[in-house]
Amino acid sequence: MTAEDYRALPDEVVIREFSVGEIIFVTTLLDAKKYHKKELAHFYKERWSIELDFRSIKTNMGMEMLRCKSAEMVRKEIAVYFLSYNLMRASIARSALIHREIPRQLSFMTAVQIFNEIKSQLVSLTGHILKHVIKSTLESMALIGIGKQKRKNSLAQ
Repeated sequence: MTAEDYRALPDEVVIREFSVGEIIFVTTLLDAKKYHKKELAHFYKERWSIELDFRSIKTNMGMEMLRCKSAEMVRKEIAVYFLSYNLMRASIARSALIHREIPRQLSFMTAVQIFNEIKSQLVSLTGHILKHVIKSTLESMALIGIGKQKRKNSLAQ
């Protein structure tokens, strides 16, 4: 921020604080009649899901560093990541539907890891064997919820 931009900021900012359930929210949307607290709380929660989705794309799918050089190719690279993300979410949703789970409660990271383990097999399988592998993959995705994945303790090794 430049010194000029800093000087242009107001000396004070008026905020509105409210709670919904046990959670306290703070906003600059002051008109309580126009901006109902339950609606704002819902939007904050939705925004949090979006932030988690972007984190999943960047970290779990490897988009921390874009490799293309031109703006056009960077746009295409990002589009491919979004397409891959949506295909993975669709697989999670299908798994959740089949196994009566809630899609947002299944681990995205686990689903990516499972897919990465079997992707080389998928291109060479056909018929009943492919169908069985897909069924087993969807079942595996439904088994591990968020925060339930076993991790190796690097300090213990």
